[in-house]
Amino acid sequence: MTERAVSFSPKSPPVIRRVSLLSPRVDCFRGIGPRHAESWGHDACNARPRRERDKAVLAGSDPRVATCRGKLQNKRSKLNQEINKELRLRAGAENLFKATTNRKLRETVALELSFVNSNLQLLKEQLAELNSSVELYQNVDSEEPVMPMIPLGLKETKDIDFRDPFKDFILEHYSEDGSNYEEAIADLMETRQATRTPTRDAAGIALLLRYYNQLYFVERRFFPPDRSLGIYFEWFDSLTGVPSCQRTVAFEKASVLFNAGALYTQLAAKQDRLSARGLDQAIDAFLRAAGTFRYIHENFTNAPSMDLGPDMLEMLVQLMLAQARECLFEKLELQSKDGRNVDVSVDLAQEASQVATVYNDVHGLISREPVRDYVPETWISLILVKREHHLALAHKHLALGLFNRPSVEWRAETKLALEHAQKSDGKTQLELTVPRDENERKLLGKAHLRESLLLHEESQRLQRMCRDLKAKQALAKVLKKVQESTVESYSCIGDDDDFRGLLDPPDIIASTKFQLSITHPDFGQHGVDDLFRSLGPVAIFSAKRHWTAPRLIQLQRGPDGEGFGFSVRGDAPVIIAAVDHNSLADLGGMKEGDFIVGIGDKDVKWASHEQVVRLIKQSGDFINLKLVTPMDRNYLKRPGKTNQQDKGSVSASSSSGVSSGQPSPAGSVTTAHVAKKLPWNPFKKSSTQRDSRDLTFDNVILR
Repeated sequence: MTERAVSFSPKSPPVIRRVSLLSPRVDCFRGIGPRHAESWGHDACNARPRRERDKAVLAGSDPRVATCRGKLQNKRSKLNQEINKELRLRAGAENLFKATTNRKLRETVALELSFVNSNLQLLKEQLAELNSSVELYQNVDSEEPVMPMIPLGLKETKDIDFRDPFKDFILEHYSEDGSNYEEAIADLMETRQATRTPTRDAAGIALLLRYYNQLYFVERRFFPPDRSLGIYFEWFDSLTGVPSCQRTVAFEKASVLFNAGALYTQLAAKQDRLSARGLDQAIDAFLRAAGTFRYIHENFTNAPSMDLGPDMLEMLVQLMLAQARECLFEKLELQSKDGRNVDVSVDLAQEASQVATVYNDVHGLISREPVRDYVPETWISLILVKREHHLALAHKHLALGLFNRPSVEWRAETKLALEHAQKSDGKTQLELTVPRDENERKLLGKAHLRESLLLHEESQRLQRMCRDLKAKQALAKVLKKVQESTVESYSCIGDDDDFRGLLDPPDIIASTKFQLSITHPDFGQHGVDDLFRSLGPVAIFSAKRHWTAPRLIQLQRGPDGEGFGFSVRGDAPVIIAAVDHNSLADLGGMKEGDFIVGIGDKDVKWASHEQVVRLIKQSGDFINLKLVTPMDRNYLKRPGKTNQQDKGSVSASSSSGVSSGQPSPAGSVTTAHVAKKLPWNPFKKSSTQRDSRDLTFDNVILR
């Protein structure tokens, strides 16, 4: 399997209020940002101490990796590295074989290629065997054996050093000292490292989703659409170990979400399914896993690795729903252990038939190309075993219901279910559906019980035919135990001669009274702080937008108290709304549309309109302003009356201007001192002006 640089882009537009950051011309893997991002506001007075933040971020990580699942993950990681090495050797040998014309050298290279391919095949078989080790994820504390589930292993990744690229980008694009953000970059790297070994519990899921939410801010801050920072995200396929490399953050997002879904499957598999509470938790975890895989399938396309491909994700969604349906059937069996009648037995039979039908649909999806050649053979065999096993249970429950029928008439729903249980051909099938007397009832019950025994034998045969499943002791014990229970019922009914001449029973209609709904990941429950908040509001100060380097303007009023000659509008950041011609601000170099990023020694990128006005008034006759001019000319237009409906929206379309630094060098100072009285004073009350609170016309909030 050769490695290709394939773009991975979203199908649907973002669901939060923001402009798309990536252009369709660029190799991209765009995802959807976290929902309800507005609720993740960052108030400086509510900032948590670093120690408390570190504890919260790293919660849910187990770097020691001491569990059986962790050891398995370590083995998988080592095999991934070996497979990557062999793939590189094979690629080099193939290139040499194509390039050389020396016959002897070609023969030597061909021999080496055969060795490399053999080693690669052995490594892939070892990895497939690890992926088939489903018992390591199961609940080992159960008193009785239970049917094993199919969990997923986590995707592995390589370490990434963000320090130098991020610090250089901060200096170049934001005109700030990158060393001031070393702590934030270290926090990000520690969080990413922790996500490689999440604990198998709710804290591990929370850790992955918090990192996913943090990637929303990182993507907007540091990944411009028009160039690369030299950061590449490399992830190994969860089943084959083949590496895939992308430079877009969305590939990282999808891989993290895949690991969250895989962790949900492991959580579901480890539950105690002999109790109603454990079954409820298993059902919930499988439905959340299905929702996570569905989210990836709906929002990301052009997958660079097979485990993130649409066919594989579609199969995984249905597989998780099938396993949730199986757990639901086990719960119904547990609840109806005492006091079963024919109506309950028919309901159980139809629920079991529904499980078998769902697994049959999953088998159809997993048997399609290219999924069949990708997934472990164990999965396919186990799905077939479960299909036959639940069909056998369906016939068994219906047979027991027929033999234990009370002397009352059939319930209308039970009669309808039996009447519609007919095969299409009907040649080898009993014409009997709803029994009319005692003999017909026993005949129909025997036919269903015989069919159950045949299906039990078929499920055990499928288990023995698969080399890996043959060694699964828990699965063998479950199948044998259920078969023995059916044989016991069989022996209580009649001798062998009574069963040999029986025709096939009618089919059991697959039906359910319970609707399962998948649960999409709820990103809003795992709010995060923007680690790079000091750079300013992410809607304005992002990698996509461009502005000039900050310049310092000093304005000093004369002794007669003339005004500065400018007005401001908006919030975070405050914008220069207007500059009077030949005023103090105009002569000092202030422009309409400039962002005020600093007043004196205070950073005001996050300041509100009222706070900026207060600071300007407190400065008196001499004021130092740090300004930047956006390259996007739409910011220079004052919004009209028609644009005032949405108080928090201002046009923010991007410009293709050059990055910061050309019109004015960073740190430049422009000083203006004018002695004559100016015609307009924004700080002086007049009959035509508004009150002192309304420093500007059109106070539009920029978020």
